Amino acid sequence: MELRHPALIELLQRAYSAERAAALAYVGHARSLRDPVVIAAVQRIEQDEWDHRRNVLVLMQRYGVPISGFYEFKFRVIGTLIGLACHVIGRFMPFFFAGRLESGNVCEYFVMMRHFHSLGIHDHDAVLYEMGLKEKEHEIYFLDQVRDSRWLPFFEWLFSWGAQASANDVNLQSPRLLGESHQYCKARTEGDQNIRRD
Repeated sequence: MELRHPALIELLQRAYSAERAAALAYVGHARSLRDPVVIAAVQRIEQDEWDHRRNVLVLMQRYGVPISGFYEFKFRVIGTLIGLACHVIGRFMPFFFAGRLESGNVCEYFVMMRHFHSLGIHDHDAVLYEMGLKEKEHEIYFLDQVRDSRWLPFFEWLFSWGAQASANDVNLQSPRLLGESHQYCKARTEGDQNIRRD
């Protein structure tokens, strides 16, 4: 089946390549750390990103969506540079910006789900739901790493993400059921629209 939905095609292509950027960034991030427990946690998150990339590729192959050479190049460079930067920008910023990035990634999969629904396709709800919630877990982990930092209030004000603001409305304490999860991120447009945390 060919997808006749330009926004969904573009989102699949971007998500596929952006997951690689995140994974490469976490390779550098883990290598910049000293605590074995934290290193292992970041490496687990890196593996999740590779898993998500494989899952998105399955969807792309099913519907004949080509890989974007432009996105592959762009996000590979971005991920590599971020990974290298983690060695020189201290501890706070890699965790903060990883959390902010993951916060936005959550909505990619729920928006993707709604796009599929608009075509009458519900086959992928479970995998998109799982990936969206997993990205939320990543966001919370990175936030917990900087929650007590004296820098957080300033960075939260500057970048609209932190203890009081998120780019999604997913609450892991009481997540929506799978059948209702397409309602997540309805307030989120294609740009960044942050949501206050409860």
